[in-house]
Amino acid sequence: MSHYLRFQRANFVVASIEKSLSLYRDALGFDVAFIKDSPEDSYSYPVFEINKKLPLKFAVLSTKQQERVLALTEVPVSLPTVPKPRRAAIVLEVGDVDAICEAAAAAGCPVYEEEELHTHDGRVGREVGIVDYDDNLVVIYNIPAADQE
Repeated sequence: MSHYLRFQRANFVVASIEKSLSLYRDALGFDVAFIKDSPEDSYSYPVFEINKKLPLKFAVLSTKQQERVLALTEVPVSLPTVPKPRRAAIVLEVGDVDAICEAAAAAGCPVYEEEELHTHDGRVGREVGIVDYDDNLVVIYNIPAADQE
């Protein structure tokens, strides 16, 4: 049996793409690959259990190194808080933890207290959790280059 696996992208459901871009684009540094309306038969309706009467829109985001790695699906309603414990997060390696945390906080996103990161192979870095406007979790981290050698 031939096994093929390729990670395409993560997807967060959000109430407003424009508002979400103040975190994902402006603070984290994603580029918007495209934004478009979803078709009426979008697979997002059944898999995210969204009422088919609601119009959907989605944005696909890229980084400088990776194309189309994150999608934001807009459902124009007030979304409920995610139950705890959280069930999912995206984890991003970043260059400037401080600048991102400052920008996220300035945009009104909760920023967790920074923790020291210890990797399985002995490297030490920094990690911080950020919660977007719709209660989706983003964990950022940085391991200084001197520790990667």
